[in-house]
Amino acid sequence: MKIVVTGTRGIPNVMGGVETHCEELFPRIAAMGVDVTVVRRSNYVSDGLTDWKGVKIVDIQSPKKKSFEAVIHTFRAVNYAVKAKADVLHVHAIGPALLVPYAKMRGLKVVFTHHGPDYDRDKWGFLAKTMLKLGERFGCRFADKVIVISNVIKDLIARKYNRTSDVHLIYNGVPEPDICSFPEYFDELGIKGGKFVLGMCRFVPEKNLHHLVSAFVKWRSNNPNSDIKLVLAGDTDFEDDYSRSLKQMARDNGVVLTGFIKGRKLHSLLSHCACYVLPSSHEGLPIALLEAMSYGARVIVSDIPANLEVGLPKECYFPCGDVDALTSRIGEVLLECERLVRDGNDGRRAACTPKYDMSKYNWDEIAKQVLEVYKSL
Repeated sequence: MKIVVTGTRGIPNVMGGVETHCEELFPRIAAMGVDVTVVRRSNYVSDGLTDWKGVKIVDIQSPKKKSFEAVIHTFRAVNYAVKAKADVLHVHAIGPALLVPYAKMRGLKVVFTHHGPDYDRDKWGFLAKTMLKLGERFGCRFADKVIVISNVIKDLIARKYNRTSDVHLIYNGVPEPDICSFPEYFDELGIKGGKFVLGMCRFVPEKNLHHLVSAFVKWRSNNPNSDIKLVLAGDTDFEDDYSRSLKQMARDNGVVLTGFIKGRKLHSLLSHCACYVLPSSHEGLPIALLEAMSYGARVIVSDIPANLEVGLPKECYFPCGDVDALTSRIGEVLLECERLVRDGNDGRRAACTPKYDMSKYNWDEIAKQVLEVYKSL
C-alpha cells in the first residue's frame, strides 16, 4: 500500500500541531510495512532528508505567503501523488482540503483529517476565512474517508454537512514522557525547577498568550518577592504585528522567551514547571496540552469546547478571555505548589497532580486505527 501525505509543512522538527501529529503518526504506520511519503514545503526545511524513520520525504516548493502556500503546495502534492501512483492521498487540515475535489478528479482515493475549524483563528481576514470554510466543505463532502480528532469536530461536520458515514473519530496522541533535568539550560534561562509557569504554543492571536502575560504580571504585582517566572516556549511561522507585540510585551515584563524548542530542552521544562497554561480561544485537540498532561504537570486551560472534551477536573478550567479569573487560578496553583515544597516535596512533585488517563492518546493505537481507515479503501 502506497500512501502520500500532504497538508503538513513538514517533518521532523517543524513547529505546529499538524506537524507534530504527522511526525508521531507516520513513522509508526511505515513501521507496519506501509509505503509512506510525506510531501514537505521546501521553504520550512533545510535538512536535505529523503528518508526519516522509514518515511520517504519529498520536498516541493511553495510560496512562503500564508494566504497561498497551502493551496499551491497541495496542488503540486496531488500531481506528485498521481505520478507516484499512490493508493491513498492523505490530506491534513481544511486549507489543503480545497484540493480534495481536484484529487478525486485525478483518480485518487482521499482520506481527509479535519484538525479543527481554522477559519475561527483571529489571524485570517474575510477572504481567507471564506476559502477555509470552502476547504472544510470540500473535504467533508468529497473525501472518501474523513478522520476527526475530537467529538466537537465530529458533531460540527454532522451538523453542517450532514456527514455521518465514513467519519472516524481518532484522537491526537502523545508519546511517552521523557522526564529529565537540564540544569545547564535552566541556568541559561535563569529559572529554577518548580519555580516557573510554562506557556508552550505558537505565537498567534488565538492562543491568547498576551492574556497569560497580563495575568502573570498582575499576579506578580501582588507577590513582588516571589522568584516564580513565566516561560513562553514557542515562536511564529510568520513574524507579524501580533508576534512582535507579544515578544515586546514579554521582554518588558521579564518573561523568559525560549524560541522554538524540542527534545531535551522542552522535556526538561515540562518535567519541572509549576504549571502549564493554555488560554487559547481556538483549538482542535491541543497536542501541547496532552503533552503537558503526560508529564503530570498541573494544567490551567480555557473553557473552550476542544479543551473541555479532554475532561479535566473543573478547577483546571477558567472562562476564556477572563484575565482576572486566569490570574486567580495561577495564584491558587502556585500557592499550592509552595505549600507542597514547604511540606518537603521537591519542585517536580510540587508540579504534579494525580495521574491523568492518557490511554486514548496512545500513538501506537492511533496508528493502527488510521491504517484500518486506509485498508477500508
